[in-house]
Amino acid sequence: MDHGAVRTGLGRQPSEPLASMAAPVHTPTAAASHALERIVNARATRNPLRIHGAGTWLTAGRPVAATTPLSLEGARGVVEYVPGDLTMTVGAATSLAEIASVTQAERQWLALDPAGGGSGSIGATVATNSSGPLAHAFGAPRDQVLGLECVTGAGTVVRGGGRVVKNVAGFDLTRLMVGAWGTLGVLTEVSLRLRALPETETTVALALPGESAALKGTLSRLAEAHLGAFALEMVSGALAQRIGLGDAPFLLARLGGNADLVSAQQATLASLGDLQKNVGPAAWTHVQSCDDGGTVVLRLSQRRSEMADSWERGSAIARTCGGLVHGSPARGIVRVALPGDPGALAAPLRAELHRFKGTVVFERLSPSLWTDLARPTALDPLSRSVKRAFDPDGILNPGILGDPAP
Repeated sequence: MDHGAVRTGLGRQPSEPLASMAAPVHTPTAAASHALERIVNARATRNPLRIHGAGTWLTAGRPVAATTPLSLEGARGVVEYVPGDLTMTVGAATSLAEIASVTQAERQWLALDPAGGGSGSIGATVATNSSGPLAHAFGAPRDQVLGLECVTGAGTVVRGGGRVVKNVAGFDLTRLMVGAWGTLGVLTEVSLRLRALPETETTVALALPGESAALKGTLSRLAEAHLGAFALEMVSGALAQRIGLGDAPFLLARLGGNADLVSAQQATLASLGDLQKNVGPAAWTHVQSCDDGGTVVLRLSQRRSEMADSWERGSAIARTCGGLVHGSPARGIVRVALPGDPGALAAPLRAELHRFKGTVVFERLSPSLWTDLARPTALDPLSRSVKRAFDPDGILNPGILGDPAP
């Protein structure tokens, strides 16, 4: 199916640019028809909507200026699964745990492990483009979504991409919707790329030096090493202690493939320092759930070559404010989760971030601190133009990206 296949719904405006994308019609799913009805009514009454899936991501992002929920509870379950093609289509409210259960029976898996674990829905994962350590090898949701169905704020049911790996080139609605936080359209169905489970898989832990110059050297040698790891994730001493590794920082490595490949990868890592083998898969559960109870969650990022500096700043924030830190050296991202009173954290956090030269993105923050600590992310002319085209009345998750009313 073409990337721009659309079905015109109620409430379309003649001047909307989507009209130029007309293609073979797509019969909406029941969930899309329900969402369409709610959106048409919301436009007529000027009553903005808060999109609800499994409800596990409602504290993420900026406060939403809407109290009326649009529930996707009915958009659950597997719509189509073709193991031979390594593809699956599911309702947007389907949990990651359910997807894992179904695919594991065919020795396949969806290589996504965002924060929060398997209770989160695929719709929220895709809408926020949230990823975890597996993004090291497999990329973010944007790289694993083949197609989707959504209902725009303009009252249009849209099908982007398809249910197979190869699709006709065209306007990529799928990539536009992934990471839009539900501000352009309500996701109702998602088609996914799967992988075959490896013959062998193991997790090992490499001890990391605490001194900045030594850490930079280790990370430089790691970047030059010939590794095909599924995931490489640095964990702070406090997080390592939860995992059972002691109270010093470690690099967790998730290795998979045939036995010879895994053995070779272990040998490569062992050449970089002290290596603990057979750590166990539960280590990754601790990483996924490390922000449970965190009132402030943020990401620091710079170029990969500056990872040691980002790690040092993230670690300083955790020491000052009391929290947990983990990060991906391949992507140059450090993630910090802080518990406690957000108001009390504001001053020391502001002081620490003042010393950081890279990019800071907040995932979770109390409503009163968003204006104080974080910059809006959707104020540029292009973002505002896209928002007006897909949600002209500003009824979908208004404010979650710091976007003003259109």
